[in-house]
Amino acid sequence: MPDSNPTPVPDGPVLICGGAGYIGSHTVRALRRLNVSTVTLDNLSTGHRALVQGPFEEVDLGDAEGVAAVFEKHRPEAVMHFAAKCYVGESVDKPSKYWRENVSNTLGLLDAMRAVDCRNFVFSSTCATYGEPVEIPMTEDHPQNPINPYGRTKLVIEQMLSDYAQAYGLRYAALRYFNAAGASPDGGIGEDHEPETHLIPLVLQVAQEKRENIHVFGDDYPTRDGTCIRDYIHVDDLADAHLRALGKLQSGTPSLKCNLGTGHGYSVLELIETARKITGHRIPHVIDPRRPGDPAELVSGGQRALELLGWEPKRSALETILGDAWEFHTDNPGGFG
Repeated sequence: MPDSNPTPVPDGPVLICGGAGYIGSHTVRALRRLNVSTVTLDNLSTGHRALVQGPFEEVDLGDAEGVAAVFEKHRPEAVMHFAAKCYVGESVDKPSKYWRENVSNTLGLLDAMRAVDCRNFVFSSTCATYGEPVEIPMTEDHPQNPINPYGRTKLVIEQMLSDYAQAYGLRYAALRYFNAAGASPDGGIGEDHEPETHLIPLVLQVAQEKRENIHVFGDDYPTRDGTCIRDYIHVDDLADAHLRALGKLQSGTPSLKCNLGTGHGYSVLELIETARKITGHRIPHVIDPRRPGDPAELVSGGQRALELLGWEPKRSALETILGDAWEFHTDNPGGFG
């Protein structure tokens, strides 16, 4: 049966900043499957050269001359911006790094776009701009009051985009992710961070016997089993949302902001139990004290992505996410390093 709501084909070339990283590389592949020309810009500080498809420019966003040269050379029709620092704890310890690499570098990127009259911009934002939830699920109308430097830098960029749209005619989409997870269904690319901090790859490392157990931080939250609940969204679903957002911007849709999540949360213990079934490994866990700043529940709400983008998650059932991630990790036991 044909797709009743196919993904629009954006106009290229599209410059993907951070296209050698986890979500960026999946988005590059999604674009190229539609025969959209791409250019990946990445400094490879956390990305992997092996993930890059198509033209590649190894440039740091803090290098204004290098970035300007990329725009002059390739003249992109649009920019997708994934290149940012994203560890909450690190942002608390090293806020200067986050304000420089997230905010200052994005400012330079927007000015490089202005210099060649490139007006379409898709931004990798985050539910961390909301801060502590005052209601669950969290819709786009939830107050934005971030509680760490990471979330504050992303919120400031959203505000910057609004100012640039009003003053310079920028068209932008700010996509607020919940928990990105999973891997390409063919097992070819997936999540490989150093250090790894995300729950699903850490759980799967126990199944691979790279770790003795998985640490569960707190089992006394006001949730159905006492552990934190999160909304997991498949990385391929995220990539599809970016393509849809760009297609809408290029067709004249006004700038937009929307959540990317499923509207359904899984607890830490539910995730571990599902991973046990997927991997056939017992995956022992240890209960540790709560971590400061971990909300009990973060679940997306609202229909804005469906209404504005025609987007619905297709691969974000937890079993599918874990199955795809497990295939990637078993096919690539050493990652891309």
